[in-house]
Amino acid sequence: MTAIAKGRTGRRGRRGLAALVCGALAAGGLAAAGVTALEPGTAGAASHREAPLISGQPQYDNTDVYAFVSPDKPDSTTIVANWLPFEEPAGGPNFYPWADDAQYDVHIDSDGDAQGDLLYRWTFDTKTKNGDTFLYNTGPVTSLDDPDLNVTQTYDLELIKLKDQKVTSKTTIADDVPTAPSHVGKASMPNYKKLRDQAVTPVKGGGSTFAGQADDPFFLDLRVFDLLYGGDLSEVGRDTLKGYNVNSLALQVPTSEIRQSGKQPTVGIWSTTQRKNAGGKWTQVSRMGNPLVNEVVVPQKDKDKFNASSPWNDAQFLKYVTKPELPKLLEKIYKLKAPDEPRNDLVSVFLTGVKDLNQPPGVRPAEALRLNTSIKPAESPKRLGVLDGDNAGFPNGRRLADDVVDIELQAVEGELVGNKNDLGDAVNVNDQKFGGTFPYVALPTSGSRGPLAKGGDADNSAARDALNGGAVPGRPGSGGGDDTDAVLIASAAAGAAGVLLVGLGLAWWRRRGSSGVAG
Repeated sequence: MTAIAKGRTGRRGRRGLAALVCGALAAGGLAAAGVTALEPGTAGAASHREAPLISGQPQYDNTDVYAFVSPDKPDSTTIVANWLPFEEPAGGPNFYPWADDAQYDVHIDSDGDAQGDLLYRWTFDTKTKNGDTFLYNTGPVTSLDDPDLNVTQTYDLELIKLKDQKVTSKTTIADDVPTAPSHVGKASMPNYKKLRDQAVTPVKGGGSTFAGQADDPFFLDLRVFDLLYGGDLSEVGRDTLKGYNVNSLALQVPTSEIRQSGKQPTVGIWSTTQRKNAGGKWTQVSRMGNPLVNEVVVPQKDKDKFNASSPWNDAQFLKYVTKPELPKLLEKIYKLKAPDEPRNDLVSVFLTGVKDLNQPPGVRPAEALRLNTSIKPAESPKRLGVLDGDNAGFPNGRRLADDVVDIELQAVEGELVGNKNDLGDAVNVNDQKFGGTFPYVALPTSGSRGPLAKGGDADNSAARDALNGGAVPGRPGSGGGDDTDAVLIASAAAGAAGVLLVGLGLAWWRRRGSSGVAG
């Protein structure tokens, strides 16, 4: 009885101390939130995080796959696969490395049987020059081998050939290749394009490889998840991914290397991530082919299962394509009549390819991006691709500038079965311009987005004011504080009060503990 009573008293005491500490921290935290509220808001969204388990493992999370006949080298095919969503550019000091314990794979099915015939595999290795600094770089970085680039990554790229999912050969086509680092900022990386260009490397057998950070090429308004754009289309027209970066793998290879033949030119493409489980075995944790399939086609109960599955087993998910949820939601919220089921038109878009366009003979239905490599790049690409008469665009592969959200919304609402519509999210282009040569992706947003301080007394004075506690460079130098000053003062006062409360709580706890021992 006595022991139990003491235990309860101890728990009450600990709860009291915890309340004091939490109260103190909350006081400081609320004041800090006041400062944050004065700054422009950042986007919060739920995409590129298509399944519950992988959303907590961003380094392993596929975001998108693109595949297209190279516009400047039409005898080659370019594949871009992205990982690690929602990279806030200023998110240092660790920024956004590739995982060393992952296998980043791109699969090629050249005969339509839903099994990979070729597999391109990237594996990474990280090195830190100086572990005694918190800095990612210790000075301005002007080249990938600059000694001031403190954290570096290299990778090997393997070409693995398979037959019935058994390895028949392995060839290293790029060895110990440097990656482009995260774009820390203008002071750290004054010429980031130069660094990016240095990370483009030839591969054995012809072509090029690139690994590094890029602007997220997916453009869309993700507020579709707020009950389909606010329930009244009040939430459309803002590119939710504007200003965010991703990690990109890009590969350009001769088309003849990946397709079965000139008579069977269509390939199926998807990407996966594997990492070792507790037993030391490689396990697939993420998978990506067509855009938005796992996000808005596969229901919650099967999202993790889809990520761990292989395309040749996709018959288990067929009902989600033939009886999709999205048209029913559009009918319920916007009174747009849902097309009749089963939706075999969507099977051609997502699973088999479209007949006489990108459907291989004897195709086995499977979720993969299908590209007919015999279709030449369009001279004037159209953002709606095949729906607008441009057969070089989505769903025949996927180019960076294809507006896949509008295309898929219109297809889901029945565009291919005569239900003409102009559905879309009012975001028609990416916020950054894509490149005209490999790797085509746009340069990443810099970690420093404002102008750097320049020479001159006024500018230097403004910078000194900021370092000395001024709220923003250029604020009035006299005549009392502004609102920001008041918030900063309040924040400091609240922080001091929090420390005082913690100190008082600890002192009270010691005194109470001493009296308990004496008793």
